[in-house]
Amino acid sequence: MESRKVLSSLCYFSIFFAGFLFPLVVYFASGDEVTKEHAKKSLLSHVLPIVLTPLAIVAFAIDFANFDNQFPVLFIVSLIVLAIIWVVVIIWNVIKGVKVLVAE
Repeated sequence: MESRKVLSSLCYFSIFFAGFLFPLVVYFASGDEVTKEHAKKSLLSHVLPIVLTPLAIVAFAIDFANFDNQFPVLFIVSLIVLAIIWVVVIIWNVIKGVKVLVAE
């Protein structure tokens, strides 16, 4: 098996063990353009949910700043959207990692 395929697929699978650190290291350490492209794509997909997570914290602050005993709708909706984004990103990374690994 080619090391290019293994490194590229590990960039996608690193969402389970190294977050955005592994694709970042592979991007700067690799000299292969195909591997760099996969590292960049996986890095962007790893960072997307991390950037969106503070929005749920802001929604929490907005909802609970109003002490009028309302149901925290904004917070609940933002958590549901964030959970959906995390699941989609994980599934996308697994699919891309497998496709890269088994591609000819």
